[in-house]
Amino acid sequence: MPRFAANVSLLFTEQPFLQRFEAAAQAGFEAVECLFPYSHAATEVAAALRDSGLRMVLHNAPPGQWQQGERGLACLPGREDDFKQSLAQALRYADALEVPRVHVMAGLVPAGVPHATWHATWRANLRHAAHELAAAGRQMLLEPLNSHDVPGYALGSVGQAEQLLDALQAPNAALQFDIYHAQRTQGELASTLTRVLPRVGHMQLADVPGRHQPGTGEIAYPFLFEHIDRLGYNGWIGCEYHPTGSTQESLGWLPRAA
Repeated sequence: MPRFAANVSLLFTEQPFLQRFEAAAQAGFEAVECLFPYSHAATEVAAALRDSGLRMVLHNAPPGQWQQGERGLACLPGREDDFKQSLAQALRYADALEVPRVHVMAGLVPAGVPHATWHATWRANLRHAAHELAAAGRQMLLEPLNSHDVPGYALGSVGQAEQLLDALQAPNAALQFDIYHAQRTQGELASTLTRVLPRVGHMQLADVPGRHQPGTGEIAYPFLFEHIDRLGYNGWIGCEYHPTGSTQESLGWLPRAA
């Protein structure tokens, strides 16, 4: 059975952020992930991890001005210095929290900028990020997001991510396969995973529609978990969903052997 990590940005939100780690441990998780840990000092987050006995397996690099709608900086011409500063912050937290992989968000396609221009900026920034993360012994992840939830996002499909990984040729760059986004974008989850699994560094899940816990929507998760096992995936699957009701009530789907 796959190993599951609680996303403490979306789960256990009944409690303040730093208390969610202990709540996740009490619920049976051995690992967590989060979107952005940067609103708390790295020492505070590290203490919460240590006290709960958990490890953090993933966080995102800072996305820019999230509240103003930014969803990453990598593809934005003229924001290269901001991108490098955000990556440096991500690396400081990854070092302090011993996080092995960092998701580098692409950003929204900038209006009025030729495709060749922003795409060249994107590739250059990703090469820089891959180099810096490799020097720190960490993996860089690229995650396609569906256009229904994040209109205009530069990385919109698994196929596009494969092409980008081919172009980068960075040994520490990998695909972050979010089952929810892949279902909304293209479906055919089992066959897609069979093809791309060698390039997958991390997975995430939620059901469709609604982005709630497995069992609330159309994805046949019991079958998919068995398929993932048959493929030999030994990484983590982050539980990145919005619970219906309390987090604890939403965990009934979770295999107890996980």
